[in-house]
Amino acid sequence: MIVFSNPIALRDEIDIIHSLFEDGLDLFHVRKPGYSLAEMQQFLQQIKSNYREKLALHTHHQLADDFGINRIHFSEKDRKHANDFPARFSKPCRYKSTSTHSIDDFNTLENHFDYAFLSPVFPSISKQNYLPNTNLVEAIKSRTNFKTKVIALGGITSENITKTLESGFDDVALLGTIWNNENLLNQFKLCQKIAHTYSR
Repeated sequence: MIVFSNPIALRDEIDIIHSLFEDGLDLFHVRKPGYSLAEMQQFLQQIKSNYREKLALHTHHQLADDFGINRIHFSEKDRKHANDFPARFSKPCRYKSTSTHSIDDFNTLENHFDYAFLSPVFPSISKQNYLPNTNLVEAIKSRTNFKTKVIALGGITSENITKTLESGFDDVALLGTIWNNENLLNQFKLCQKIAHTYSR
């Protein structure tokens, strides 16, 4: 299971991130679109070094080597318009992910990516009025790309994880259901238990 960072800074955020890892979090996607290079450096410096191999970096990719991060996320916009893709990710042992918003887009991905997010599967919790254009739970049945793992993102909660995984998604990613919850660690543990129970 994957958890996304809150887009903006939060009180006790680093302590919470450490607690998520201590509770068994597999991957943490660092997505801070408004952060400058210096702000991202400061953020990453606070995360314990033994957890950095479980981080995926969305921006300021040049910091990855400095912090021992071997997971890079490539946005949909950059994937489609950057002239230097995929050359910039040619280093060995580096995991790559990207974002897609339709099953057709996901199916046409080349084999550069280990996994891709497909979103929004359900109405977003973190983004107001961000709704699915199509029923992705049904659309996933048209999946033809099985070399790239497909991760459900958008509106994922403890109530719909089983349905999502049963429909054909390989895994789920959490954002709003974690950071918008007063008891976020308990919510994470609940979602984690449901996901692990399904995967057995």
